[in-house]
Amino acid sequence: MPQTKSPILDELSRLMTDAAGLAQGVKREAETLAKTQLERVLSTMDVVTREEFEAVRDIAILAREENDRLEARLAALEAKLSGQG
Repeated sequence: MPQTKSPILDELSRLMTDAAGLAQGVKREAETLAKTQLERVLSTMDVVTREEFEAVRDIAILAREENDRLEARLAALEAKLSGQG
């Protein structure tokens, strides 16, 4: 069966393909611009990075564990002293 080609349909198909590619490019540009603007705004604010936050969180966890150990030690010493008196 012979295929007939329609120049109008071929041109429409090409235009649709070009439009889809253009839309992808515009989307990437918009994402890049939004990311750049957000980074600029965040850099002017007094916020910490995730790495800084996690480092301080780790320090707080260690301090809490040390506090729990010292509290238990103090309770044991107090119990020992109250048993002597």
